[in-house]
Amino acid sequence: MSNFVEELRWRGMLHDAMPGTEDQLAKEMTSAYVGIDPTADSLHIGHLVSIMMLRHFQNAGHRPLALVGGATGMIGDPSGKSKERNLLDEAALRHNQDAIKAQLALFLDFDSDAPNAAQLVNNYDWMKEFSFLDFIRDVGKHITVNYMMAKDSVKKRLSGEGEGMSFTEFTYQLVQGYDFLHLYREFNCKLQMGGSDQWGNITTGTELIRRKESGEAFALTCPLITKADGGKFGKTEEGNVWLSAKHTSPYKFYQFWLNTSDADAERYIKIFTMLSKEEIDSLVEAHQAEAHLRQLQNRLAEEVTTMVHGKDALENAIKASQILFGKSTEDDLRGLDEETLLDVFSGVPQFEISAAQLATEPEIVNFLAEETSIFPSKGEARKMVQANGVSINKSKVGMDKKIGEADLIGGKFILAQKGRRNYFLIRVV
Repeated sequence: MSNFVEELRWRGMLHDAMPGTEDQLAKEMTSAYVGIDPTADSLHIGHLVSIMMLRHFQNAGHRPLALVGGATGMIGDPSGKSKERNLLDEAALRHNQDAIKAQLALFLDFDSDAPNAAQLVNNYDWMKEFSFLDFIRDVGKHITVNYMMAKDSVKKRLSGEGEGMSFTEFTYQLVQGYDFLHLYREFNCKLQMGGSDQWGNITTGTELIRRKESGEAFALTCPLITKADGGKFGKTEEGNVWLSAKHTSPYKFYQFWLNTSDADAERYIKIFTMLSKEEIDSLVEAHQAEAHLRQLQNRLAEEVTTMVHGKDALENAIKASQILFGKSTEDDLRGLDEETLLDVFSGVPQFEISAAQLATEPEIVNFLAEETSIFPSKGEARKMVQANGVSINKSKVGMDKKIGEADLIGGKFILAQKGRRNYFLIRVV
């Protein structure tokens, strides 16, 4: 078994660990778990840090457990502040669980007969028959209010302004603590991992195990990932960056990582890829020598996109990215699916023309200046065409060009280009 804690340490993924954690991991194969919110049918990149921790844990010879928080998913977010967490019925919960497991299988080995094969568990399975009276008798009496009040997360809420803290929020650490106790009993799970904001909840679990089982359990947290400019990691104007292509296209996913700042790329490539220290040190050195080539961002985007979406999706995302910068052909353009095409050209001016207008096969100058207003006048359009400065679907056109059905991409789009960088997307309706 390799040194899991040391691996996290050099990658910048270690925030805190209870004393004895490293000794436990050196002593024997250990089971550890991370909790995952199941209120959507996809994980997003905010989950990736925890997932990568589980992956490194399995690579180090230990057994990872992914806990889907179905019980809390059915309760909803106790703070009532998040629009992302909604009440779920059991059918929706199971659907989300299956979708999440399929995504986790991209990172973890669930199916082999190895002793450290990963396992997915759902706390709904052991909480659904647990009555309130049983819970306060079997769990609540073992953790004092004084202990719970001493947690930083509770102190901050009680001392801050606003509506205070609901009973549900206050007892949440008991629910999470019981999860740890259950996994300790059923799976010999001795370690819980999570973000640094979860330290209080995790250590409540270790305390519950100590008091009820006289057992020893451990906690390990990673830092909360931020951006160098102070912005929130993983958020765009459209919201979360999802791992599912249904919610975030591979092109947009690739672009997110490609557009990372230099300072962030140097941190993220350690956290979100499996590249070795030697490879990363070499990349950082090359990047510092020629920062304009953005070698760190390119490699980061390639590694994460391949890990989540596969090599074919990466190649398509790279081709799509090159279309905006003149390094592509009409065949590349026609190879894009509609969603990616619209993603690539989401920021360019767009026009609509009718199928009847297209059926007349307008001459290029009329198309550019009358059927659309890409040019303000036919004279300017003619001048640019004659100067070989107009392309339709990435191919240069002359004065004899007529626009017809054969020019349609995907049966409904035409891409016009004025000069090198001015694009216009025409939709035929």
